[in-house]
Amino acid sequence: MVQPVDDGPVTSRRGFFDRPTLGKAVLVIVVYLAYYLLVGRAIGAAFGDEVDEDDVLATGASIFFTLVLPIAIGAVTLLGFSAAIGRLRSIFARRTGSGRPWMWIGPALALIAVVGHAAAADWSDWRPEQLLLIALLGVCVGLAEELATRGLAVDLLRGAGHSERFVMVVSSLLFALMHLTNVLSGMKVNTVLVTVVYTFGFGVCMYLVMRLTGTIWSAIALHAVTDPTTILSSGGIDAGVTHHTGGWSLLTSTATILMVVFGFVAVFLVRGDRRGQTDSAGLSGGGGAAFRR
Repeated sequence: MVQPVDDGPVTSRRGFFDRPTLGKAVLVIVVYLAYYLLVGRAIGAAFGDEVDEDDVLATGASIFFTLVLPIAIGAVTLLGFSAAIGRLRSIFARRTGSGRPWMWIGPALALIAVVGHAAAADWSDWRPEQLLLIALLGVCVGLAEELATRGLAVDLLRGAGHSERFVMVVSSLLFALMHLTNVLSGMKVNTVLVTVVYTFGFGVCMYLVMRLTGTIWSAIALHAVTDPTTILSSGGIDAGVTHHTGGWSLLTSTATILMVVFGFVAVFLVRGDRRGQTDSAGLSGGGGAAFRR
């Protein structure tokens, strides 16, 4: 017996992330953080003998297993996940950048801080393998953290139709809150809170450089040189540099403080208009209209 054929329209089942929401953007970050921490614990259990617990930067093996390998696995996993849900092309698509000249202030201050850190660093204190691995760490951190926040989170928030200001603030806030996990590594609570404030301002600047250039690669590149130069200048992970003396250190501290202040001020300068509108600051609204392909 021949079954009747339904000639009506055929619709395919939509994936979970094909309906973007704020909650799904938060979920991506939370799951990624849990995964990253679990990977770090697993690597620590397997290669703990290679780690110098007093100074993770002391040897190449310690740097690799404690810092580089977990974030490298996280970056590769995020790339695979982005491809699996069909958002990799959208995240890395080249778009026409737009914005106002004032927006360059934040990225410029971030770059000045990088130059200051590099100039203030005592390069003779570091062996070649340490420098190479710290540079690799920067690349992995830049790729993973930008892909998670300025990539997946921004793409989902824009897809949900949120305003430009909302997307910038929430993605930067998610980036900042990711660093609360530093408490688990033994960092003092007050230091963690300062780090959260700093990373929010830094996140806004990374959002703006992506916004201005039309590509996430610019944010990845600037982020990738920020962490290594900071480590080299301070001599440790998450160590402060504001107590250092000298012209370059003073320049770096000043640029960093101004960058954070700028990040918070930018929240009020960027308008909150919806998709299809253009505000007086020259920004399109949320959703896909903010970047023109």
